[in-house]
Amino acid sequence: MKTEEFKVSGDDVLKTIKKVIAEGNARRIIIKKESGETLVEFPLTVGAVGVLLIPLLTAVGALTALVAKCTIIVEKREPGEPVEKEGEIQA
Repeated sequence: MKTEEFKVSGDDVLKTIKKVIAEGNARRIIIKKESGETLVEFPLTVGAVGVLLIPLLTAVGALTALVAKCTIIVEKREPGEPVEKEGEIQA
């Protein structure tokens, strides 16, 4: 698994997350405060796109509006790694 970090201001969090989701290879997104405390963490599975993400993005926007700077950590799938489907149990 590969990870990528973005240090962004509260205003740019939603833009960055939408861009990561559009790329389509993210497995999990973690948003941390400048202090290192995790604000929110959520998995991105194949079935959890589109309409299901709207409430999540709204909540993320509200949380990050209160934070001046934060770090977005994106866990990405490696090429050839199986894709999880929503509700699927990994062994």
